[in-house]
Amino acid sequence: MLLEILFEDEYLIAINKPSGLLVHRTSIAAQETKFALQLLRDQIGQHVYPVHRLDRPTSGVLLFAKKEEVLPALKNLFSEREMDKTYLTIVRGIPSIQEGSIDHPLKSERSGRLQEAKTNYQVISTSEMPFNSTGRYPTSRYSLLKVEPETGRTHQIRRHMAHIRHYILGDKKHGDNKQNIFLEREFGLQNLMLHAECLSFSHPINSRLINLHCIPPAHFLKMLNDLNLYLALNRKK
Repeated sequence: MLLEILFEDEYLIAINKPSGLLVHRTSIAAQETKFALQLLRDQIGQHVYPVHRLDRPTSGVLLFAKKEEVLPALKNLFSEREMDKTYLTIVRGIPSIQEGSIDHPLKSERSGRLQEAKTNYQVISTSEMPFNSTGRYPTSRYSLLKVEPETGRTHQIRRHMAHIRHYILGDKKHGDNKQNIFLEREFGLQNLMLHAECLSFSHPINSRLINLHCIPPAHFLKMLNDLNLYLALNRKK
């Protein structure tokens, strides 16, 4: 598998991570043999160091350091919230507020402690389809959202969307199972509809603004088309 490289210089390299690919080896999926870390290392012929993570089913921009000495500065950009992250997601329903924030603490999956968590969202496109996907109503509503997490908690976007009952399509852990089963049967839904579209930050060495961007994968674009949702691929961020 060749990974799509979005950006590369002496210090950094970014890829478009496919949905379903783990970032690195983990005991949770001990049977897996392919990981973004190893694939990229073998592809470019040198060690790389992950700066952040994306959930296995999430596609999109994933950043690595090529030199271990720049890793602390990059991780600091994340911890100080100086990395602007933009995601696209398709959710059930239409939010009543076109632009809003979800400021809701989330329990750490490791320690069990409540952690501050905030996610901003903006409605990009909506639709109402002439079918009953959950057994409740004669039609089904959907929205395409632009999402910008201010914090980086585990499964934050997925858990926040579930908190406001606008479940992400294809989310088997935090989503709406009836919806997922219907969409799989009718439209072949197999993937989580969450894509890391953009990552912007100041380069840790030369302070140049880096704006990494990647178009959603084919399965995401197909679902947009199936649900009559619109995304201008050349829109300004």
